[in-house]
Amino acid sequence: MLGTHSVSNLRGPRYVCLARDGGFIVSEECGDVKLFNSNHKLVGSLGCRYGHRFGNPAGVCADVEGNIIVADEQHRAVHLFPKSGSPICLVSKGLRKPAGVACSNSGLLLVADSGDNCVNEDGVN
Repeated sequence: MLGTHSVSNLRGPRYVCLARDGGFIVSEECGDVKLFNSNHKLVGSLGCRYGHRFGNPAGVCADVEGNIIVADEQHRAVHLFPKSGSPICLVSKGLRKPAGVACSNSGLLLVADSGDNCVNEDGVN
């Protein structure tokens, strides 16, 4: 059975994933991507931390290095937010509505594109 913890400071939560540091990451519909620590406390957002403006953030995942990957449906792109440095656009060409993302320990990135009803495979290393 799952434990119940109330997490505030969210507006339209959509997707969630575990962060490598024990916290978790939540995308908000037509909003931002919020970062929480292992005590369920809000520690920041990607929009504020990187000065990035999301259209409609959807799927989120964290790679083995702790970088965060976000699918943005409105901007038709997938961005990597490194632990240090500026955001990097990983994939944009050919995407219609990237909704979900997953990454493997070996650097394989999967992107679910609900606009094309398919899953695309890209290497990020």
